[in-house]
Parts: sequence; structure tokens; C-alpha cells
Amino acid sequence: MSPAAAPRSKTVATWLALAGGALGLHRFYLHGWGDRWGWLLWLPTLLGGWGALRMNALGQDDRLAWVLTPFLGLTLSGAMLTAVVYGLTPRERWQARHDPAGSTRAWPWLDVVGAVAATAIGAIVLIATIAFVAQRSFEYAALPSSRGSATSPPAAEGASSTR
Repeated sequence: MSPAAAPRSKTVATWLALAGGALGLHRFYLHGWGDRWGWLLWLPTLLGGWGALRMNALGQDDRLAWVLTPFLGLTLSGAMLTAVVYGLTPRERWQARHDPAGSTRAWPWLDVVGAVAATAIGAIVLIATIAFVAQRSFEYAALPSSRGSATSPPAAEGASSTR
């Protein structure tokens, strides 16, 4: 049997998306090693991981890390959404697409536990990514420009400080 024609378990696909979805493990399980989308998931995952490593090594002021790190969060969030979809897909629909003979064992409670775990992890990662991007956007907007003090308001003459 070819990898595309082999029966595939919904539970295994759900947990592969949960555990290694950012690297496309669920895609390779369902569609084989030649799956283009599975390999394309590596690019944003590795770029985001590199950004996180840069931020850890160089600090939060590294602008390249600001740009790269959200890729990891978005890829992880997408993988968690995929795990939720797999886990909550009705068994009949799953069998029609990935297991026509119904030869794989069903563990419906593991599917639901995987979907719940993916929902929790995905929500946390997505909210953290949105907060990170918003914070960095505001910090970038507040940085002084290369034009010097041209963007700062002129000091009022004769104004005294009241400290």
C-alpha cells in the first residue's frame, strides 16, 4: 500500500499535530514524506526558532528577532488548530477520507483530550504572539528616528521645571 492509501488513525493524526505539528509530522503521517505542505512548515518554524534564539542571546533590542519570532508562534497556533480540527472531525467523515475500511482502532476520548489540549496550547501561544507583536510595534513606533530631534517637540522658552 502506498502512504496515501494506507489507513490512518484519527487519534494518531491528532496527537502528531499536537506534538509535532509545527514540523509537519501530521502531514507526513497522512500524506507521506513527499507532502509539500509538510516540508513548507519547516521554514517559518525554523525562522521563528532562530528569532527566539537571537532574542535569548542578544536581548530584546534585536530588531531581526522582533520580526522572526512571531513566525514560530503563528506556526504553532496553526498546528494546534489543525489538531483541534482532526480531533473533532466526525468518525464517519474521517473514515471516508483516511480510513475507508475502518481498520484503525477508535479512541474517541483520546481525540477529545487532544483537541482540548490543542485548544489550550493554541490559545496561549496565539495570545502571547499577538501581545508580543503589539508590544514590539508600539516600542518600534516610540523609538527615536535617525533624524535626531526633528520628531521631538521643541522646548518652550522660559519654561521652568516644577520638580
